[in-house]
Amino acid sequence: MTSPAPVAIERLLLTDFRNYARLALAPAARLVALVGNNGIGKTNVLEAISLLSAGRGLRRAALPDIARRDGPGTWAVAATLNGPLGDVQIGTGYTGGDSGRRVRIDGAEAKSSEALLEHVRVLWLVPAMDGLFTGPAGDRRRFLDRLTLSIDPAHGRRVSDFEKALSHRNRLLDTGAAPAWLDAVEQQLAGLGLAVAAARRETVSLLQNRIDVQDGLGLPFPRAALALEGEFEQAAAGLAASDQEHLLLRQLRDGRARDRAAGRSLSGPHRTDLAVMHSAKTMPAGLASTGEQKALLIGLILAHADLTAGVSGLTPILLLDEVAAHLDPGRREALFSRLVGLNCQVFMTGTDTQLFDNLPQSGEIVPLAER
Repeated sequence: MTSPAPVAIERLLLTDFRNYARLALAPAARLVALVGNNGIGKTNVLEAISLLSAGRGLRRAALPDIARRDGPGTWAVAATLNGPLGDVQIGTGYTGGDSGRRVRIDGAEAKSSEALLEHVRVLWLVPAMDGLFTGPAGDRRRFLDRLTLSIDPAHGRRVSDFEKALSHRNRLLDTGAAPAWLDAVEQQLAGLGLAVAAARRETVSLLQNRIDVQDGLGLPFPRAALALEGEFEQAAAGLAASDQEHLLLRQLRDGRARDRAAGRSLSGPHRTDLAVMHSAKTMPAGLASTGEQKALLIGLILAHADLTAGVSGLTPILLLDEVAAHLDPGRREALFSRLVGLNCQVFMTGTDTQLFDNLPQSGEIVPLAER
């Protein structure tokens, strides 16, 4: 089996991004710890890196909100990326009035941010995700779709098309459109929904396999057991693909009156939930202690990084915001050791260099100063 090609940022440049008028970094290691006081802009650097891949970044922020206060209203992130084909220049940015962010690869304008997935996959774990297991199903669904996107670049477009078709159906229901119009959009919706659901199932299956393999390494992060839950998922279990599509189509048609009254579609993959169990305790992750939930999430992210590298053939760039602060020294050392084994470039943040005392000698601590 061919080893994944290592991918790393060699130079990063931020312009008018959040609190930075300009910031240039030249990471010299695979494990990079950004250290500085609270509010200094450590997470802003991670957010900038997250925008070098498809999607809306780790904060899912509105593009105008990313621009520096008192700046020109524009922002840019550029990087020299070293990968299997040598160095490539990638960048993204926003100019006031644009409908979206622009992406350039080696100086050429790309059609969308999905083009970046040919060169880099960026994964992250941030404190805002600490409530993932206890929060709304929509948060877990978006999390699952992001996991899926990193191993299936077409998934983002499928989800977007599905959501647009779903909105179209809701408008038709609201306006009392003729059944023939609903038949047409529901046929499209069923096909798209089946593709979205199949990609999610494949991701969960592959990820569970990596979690199980990782469990054999003896890491101090509990094994998670994953499953998909929801009305459609339960009814579709064990059915052939064609039967699943017919099932979804029937659910949509039979639910028109209910959905019209509710003002939204109540059946389908847009209602799917990712269920996570603490395997050793046979306990839903949401009922585990705060520390156990954090450890489960770290283990899940590590397994997903391993999966992404294996499927894409590229080691992902991993962003871990304030992760060391929540771990005891033993788990911290185990985390650093596993990151070395994954061979990913990793950017971590912390307020104190002591949090990275167990960082391997090959790692790098980068102090960030006040701006």
